[in-house]
Amino acid sequence: MRPMSDSPIIEETRLWLERAVIGLNLCPFAKAAHQKTQIRWVESVACDEEALVAELISELERLAEADPALIDTTLLIHPQVLQDFDDFNDFMGVAEAVLEELELDGEIQIASFHPQYRFEGTAADALGNYTNRSPHPTLHLLREASIERALDAVPEAADIYERNIATLEALGLDGWRRVMDGAAPGN
Repeated sequence: MRPMSDSPIIEETRLWLERAVIGLNLCPFAKAAHQKTQIRWVESVACDEEALVAELISELERLAEADPALIDTTLLIHPQVLQDFDDFNDFMGVAEAVLEELELDGEIQIASFHPQYRFEGTAADALGNYTNRSPHPTLHLLREASIERALDAVPEAADIYERNIATLEALGLDGWRRVMDGAAPGN
């Protein structure tokens, strides 16, 4: 595993976070953790699912033991394994089983992001899928307590998903591409 450094994989993911997730306000909770440098950025060296499971266990344990003021969330980016979205989606069952085995369910959640992300029942080109499309397959490890605090602070948090889809549909695919190329939303 490689923590945040000069890694091009981490840099691409950081830009996606800043431009799309924060820039389009797709996740109103991300900005604070990013500004406070409480995100642990990890580029996986795993080349197979077994190695990724080992890294996932290590990162879950590290996050559970860390002071939330220092590490509130972890992005485990794994560019060499689970490139196919169906395989990645199937792996999420394994990731949830690991969470339960470590008895961290209820304490930590795992969110999933992938370049080909597709919500069940949607067309592959549906703009709503872009809310979870990252440059590389990524497991986002989040503290449940942090999510609860953030949800309490955000009015109408239940509407975030619908608002995100509306934002992306208004932006359009060309607008999404401009944002990812560094243009301000709406330009």
